[in-house]
Amino acid sequence: MNTSHTIARRTSHALQSTIAGDVFVPGDDGYDEARRAFDLAVDQRPSVVVLAESAADVVRAVQLARSMGMRIAPQSTGHGAVPLEPLEGAMLIKTSRMLRVEIHPETRVARAEAGAEWQDVTVPAAEHGLAALAGSSPNVGVTGYTLGGGIGWLARRYGLAANSVTAVELVTVDGRFVRADAGHEPDLLWAARGGGGSVGVVTALEMTLYPVRELYAGVLFFPIQRSSQVLHAWREWTETVPDEVTSIARIMRFPPLPEVPAPFRGRAFAIVEAAYLGNALAGAELLRPLRELGPELDTFATVAAPGLQTLHMDPAQPVAGEADGALLSDFAAGAIDAVVSLVGPDAETPLASVEVRHLGGALAREAPDCGAQAKLDARFLMLAGGLAPTPERREAVRAHARAVKDALTLWRAGYDYYNFAETPAEANAVLPRDAYRRLREIKAHYDPDQAVISAHPVRPAGICPKP
Repeated sequence: MNTSHTIARRTSHALQSTIAGDVFVPGDDGYDEARRAFDLAVDQRPSVVVLAESAADVVRAVQLARSMGMRIAPQSTGHGAVPLEPLEGAMLIKTSRMLRVEIHPETRVARAEAGAEWQDVTVPAAEHGLAALAGSSPNVGVTGYTLGGGIGWLARRYGLAANSVTAVELVTVDGRFVRADAGHEPDLLWAARGGGGSVGVVTALEMTLYPVRELYAGVLFFPIQRSSQVLHAWREWTETVPDEVTSIARIMRFPPLPEVPAPFRGRAFAIVEAAYLGNALAGAELLRPLRELGPELDTFATVAAPGLQTLHMDPAQPVAGEADGALLSDFAAGAIDAVVSLVGPDAETPLASVEVRHLGGALAREAPDCGAQAKLDARFLMLAGGLAPTPERREAVRAHARAVKDALTLWRAGYDYYNFAETPAEANAVLPRDAYRRLREIKAHYDPDQAVISAHPVRPAGICPKP
């Protein structure tokens, strides 16, 4: 038995008797399930997996890991695992069992433990006529999404989800439980607002809720043969809409699988998805230029706020996939033509979807009391991805996603969006320069030995980042 495995076993035995959660090491029944990421193609192999039940469990796990010289990797739902460094020799602390959510309608605040998914927040909030700045999928974890920025259907009106965080509860690498807010440990709060999970293990977030009961939202489906026409029309339309409209244009190929509804199964479309913070009459007028193109299917209707989370048609269950994204300074005619040539009706591609999100609005204005992502200096955001059930397919999808990204080089912004950067990269590639500089200083204070493994690593001040 090698030294690493011996340390893992000793750590496991010590934790089993002192925490409420479960602990697994390689060879244990349940280890493979416990270490699994949401992306089934990610093969993370930590030396120890801790399924924490509470903040107290996290405190004990961190203390013991550090006493054994082990690094720690926080993870909630397992999204965003692709860019992680290898976890060999590390402790994976999963908070997926920490699900408690509290809604405080009188103050319009939600508190969500680190394992909560967005559906755990949006549904009870809606009972009070309130909405969170949730993502486009109900089963994405609140914590990881928010730490990386968070762009949802209310983003152009209310900004990044990260900047609506009012407090963060976390465990620092020296095993202290800390509640950080504007008046206490404000550097930790700033780092949590879009700087990723590099300064500790988050156990809960508190965030502002907004008075949103209903929206006018839906999807327009056009045959893929009309991709160029639809994308050009959508791009022109984005110049005319108010901040209350958030929209996405995409080219999408549905797989020929039984779980895909019959009208879409095995077919390909050019799609416009949108949500409008207003009534159906005004929304229909705003949508008129796109409706006049004659979609094959139009699903727009008045929906309750939780209904937004199925609008984007994200997978409900873990899948094996590959994706990559880029912030764009513009989505000009040349950019549209480049995308259509690579993934349009005449293209042979393994990509299931290439989407472009309209930014601007509140996303382009520096938020008051902002964090590491004060705003996004870009007008659009692209994400290309596809299913990758085999290594060969994964390589093919990765290559095609990279080709789309490379084709948009002329319109790339100066950095990428944290949550959509699936290619391993340090945080200086996904944050503005000044924000990264401050984050390095905070990292040097709270985690100088780089004990925390995060999706996009932060080098403490005094240690040069890799080029």
